[in-house]
Amino acid sequence: MIESSPRATKIVATLGPASNSPEMIERLIRAGVNVMRVNFSHGSVDEHSATIRIVRETAARLDRDIGVLADLQGPKIRIGKFADGKVDLVSGEPFTFDVECEVGDRQRVGLDYPELVNDVAPGDTLLLNDGRLTMRVERVGATTIECTVVVGGVLSNRKGINRQGGGLSAPALTSKDMDDIRTAAKLEADFLAVSFPKNAADMYMARELMRAAGGRALTIAKIERFEAIGNLEEILRASDGIMVARGDLAVEVGDAAVPALQKRMIRMANGLNKLTITATQMMESMIESPVPTRAEVSDVANAVLDGTDAVMLSAETAAGKFPVETVEAMVRVCLEADRHHALPFDNEFLNRTFTRVDQSIALSALWVAMRLKVKAIVALTESGSTALWMSRIDSGVPIYALTPAAAGRRRMSLFREVHPLSLDVHSKDREQVLLEAEMRVLQAGVVEHGDLIVMTIGEPIGKPGGTNTMKIVKVGFTH
Repeated sequence: MIESSPRATKIVATLGPASNSPEMIERLIRAGVNVMRVNFSHGSVDEHSATIRIVRETAARLDRDIGVLADLQGPKIRIGKFADGKVDLVSGEPFTFDVECEVGDRQRVGLDYPELVNDVAPGDTLLLNDGRLTMRVERVGATTIECTVVVGGVLSNRKGINRQGGGLSAPALTSKDMDDIRTAAKLEADFLAVSFPKNAADMYMARELMRAAGGRALTIAKIERFEAIGNLEEILRASDGIMVARGDLAVEVGDAAVPALQKRMIRMANGLNKLTITATQMMESMIESPVPTRAEVSDVANAVLDGTDAVMLSAETAAGKFPVETVEAMVRVCLEADRHHALPFDNEFLNRTFTRVDQSIALSALWVAMRLKVKAIVALTESGSTALWMSRIDSGVPIYALTPAAAGRRRMSLFREVHPLSLDVHSKDREQVLLEAEMRVLQAGVVEHGDLIVMTIGEPIGKPGGTNTMKIVKVGFTH
């Protein structure tokens, strides 16, 4: 089933206490969510299994192809707990992180990452609670880090801690993450988000663990470490896509650097035929408010204009008071921004060279679609590669990707401008299959008799990577 007004930019919504009931999941899907994010930082395997089962059952009943993104916790470095749950730290006062401290107070608190004492030195700046509090390291002992509070405030249990400028040695994949990858494979997650990768090796390891467990999820690298920026191209080449995780990234590189980095990352990912998700605080005020701020509307629209595949909601849908209203607001913004998204110049095509026939066909179809002002592109695809290549250049022409494989349709649910449709092929004859595809998009209501469309297909029928034919069709006039 396709929305009456196809939306190019996709929406990822995080499930949590406010949204993981069958009723709320149905409302979120109807509101326009394309991918449900399951955060493995919280909850048990049984809870994740139940949530994903509800998503699958609800999507099937609504005839929607909804992807599931399993998001790994990663090596989130956190402080311990306080006797009263929180303390109020004052600028200029001393404060100590103590590996051996079990219950904290206004002078000290424990750490869940003892190796931090080896990763910092006097003069370093530590940021806590997403950068809200700042401390300067004065002295480092065998089990302690003595600091001076630079920017004070309330610090509560289990808040995250970062070193400004990066440089922490924590591995991207913890033992919990490795177990969670196996769980994600068992639950047939469509996407796997890897937290805090530093280089390509981290992503290769995640992919190999997923494949060894029998999973086929596309791997998404969350760019949130300082080191990842310098290794961005190699990380992209080792992944299926990236998440612009602006929260932790801003803490490590400084908030002023993030907007330009967002544009650079999306541009590089598109150039390498990779996916992008833009995340963190996109509509943060809607946790408590039924309407977004003007700044949030501009932020979401800007990500769309940057060319991101998807925009993501976190606490807004996981724990907020208005999860459905937040999705509806995001849909409105995306639709409006999609309408004004500038189309590419011809040199985006002219500067590209191809070594594969199927990629050449995909881009040729896109060129023809733009020049002829066709109603749609219809791609018969097994692997989804043809649809992915087409979606890397914004043509303003909707792409309908037809495949009998449910898992393939769910993976394509994240591709910008791509709208998956099911098609059970009953023939090996190319012309007959094209006719069936034409009838399928006609039945779905996305084209009408007399519309001009561009179709792509490969022979032999059903072979992945075999797209070798493009055809221009006037709907209803094939025979």
